[in-house]
Amino acid sequence: MGFKEGFLWGGATAANQYEGGWNEGGKGLSAADMMSNGTHTTPRQITRTLEEGLYYPNHKASDFYHRYKEDIALMAEMGFKTFRMSIAWTRIFPKGNETEPNEEGLKFYDNVFDELHKYGIEPLVTISHYEMPFYLTENYDSWVSREVIDMFVRYCEVIFNRYKDKVTYWLTFNEINCGTMPMGNYLSLGILNEGTRDFTKQIDIPQLRFQALHHQFIASAKAVQLGHSINPEFKIGCMIAYMQNYPYTCHPQDVLKCQKLKEMGNFYCGDVQVRGEYPYFAKRYWEENDIHVKMEPGDEEILKNGTVDFYSFSYYMSNCVSHDPNLEGTAGNLMGGVKNPYLESSDWGWQIDPDGLRYTLNELYARYQIPLMVVENGLGAFDKVESDGSIHDEYRIDYLRKHIRCMEEAVNDGVDLIGYTPWGCIDLVSASTGEMGKRYGFVYVDSDDLGNGTFDRSRKDSFYWYKKVIESNGKDLD
Repeated sequence: MGFKEGFLWGGATAANQYEGGWNEGGKGLSAADMMSNGTHTTPRQITRTLEEGLYYPNHKASDFYHRYKEDIALMAEMGFKTFRMSIAWTRIFPKGNETEPNEEGLKFYDNVFDELHKYGIEPLVTISHYEMPFYLTENYDSWVSREVIDMFVRYCEVIFNRYKDKVTYWLTFNEINCGTMPMGNYLSLGILNEGTRDFTKQIDIPQLRFQALHHQFIASAKAVQLGHSINPEFKIGCMIAYMQNYPYTCHPQDVLKCQKLKEMGNFYCGDVQVRGEYPYFAKRYWEENDIHVKMEPGDEEILKNGTVDFYSFSYYMSNCVSHDPNLEGTAGNLMGGVKNPYLESSDWGWQIDPDGLRYTLNELYARYQIPLMVVENGLGAFDKVESDGSIHDEYRIDYLRKHIRCMEEAVNDGVDLIGYTPWGCIDLVSASTGEMGKRYGFVYVDSDDLGNGTFDRSRKDSFYWYKKVIESNGKDLD
């Protein structure tokens, strides 16, 4: 069997981590623009104003804003069928609450989409990817305010109408389930609670977080309905950071704790966006955590009528779960867990688990029975540039090869998988640490963690390998 004809091979980026041009073309400040750089041992800082002496890596990022033609040509050389990117809300509405959009920002994305179509590459556009307009954060407490829903829908209306003949595939919110976790306060929901500037230790108020998440659900559902009314051919999906967890042992408490963690981490948001209603376990969670989600009349109907067409997700690693607090921990995407003794780890301590992707795809398809897309997957690693300029990243090829093989097994299991876009196909800034040195790409960007370098692009060994993968529709993985 294998991958179906027309399978959407490509790569993924986000405007705030890749685009740059933070103060050009009429763009406003986003929440991401207010985060300083960090490392895997030093957390990023969130500042209320741009402070001298701090470096803000998202400002220049990978400089796609000035190099989009060069980068898209490299994607075309690899044979991309699709390119997952995001539109920066602040490039269209600099503050987020304006009534008239910024034409220069709209024109930039016109140019990007035209360049992609020149090479036959289908855009896959995330509407909101971790870059809330900072004005809304300061003046509305971001998604805590129900007023922001209408602002987001106005933004969607503008881009849906402008690009209705250029974009078919849309995602409403990136990793929306980040809002179920304390890290989601600022990163995903744009909530700037009083307290520490440390990105990893923000003061958490679950009531605010889950109310804000409800507003995102309503905004997403309204966007789906609006998009379908503007162009019935639109395919609009959700995007979940999938946290694959296993019980550490067969102890019933490990199994139960793992089940509850997966319910809230993976299924809480997916159920709302795919099934159109909160899952059965939400009520008890709210009661036990003193959360009172305020719903307006008609909200339930909005959710039911605004379900997505497909389910997309990120998958990087897996963790174990135990009721024993003394076991060795490990890092991961958005959340860590207990170290799995059967798995190896990346340079950043994320456990590498290709079989977990097959398990995840089957788990998701059994639950939702709609098309799936893996829109983030990859290995963050230190890359070494040799004296001749070559970059031998066999470790990345090995990671991707094993995950693609497991995707094919899931397809053969009967899963309807329609696309695969590895994360950071061209090197970009890390969302969690602000580093450039944590590289995912097939293309190397000559920039260090402080933005020093030429920003010139060069092909890694994985570039040529992935080109063969796409040419063979996933058959040639050697």
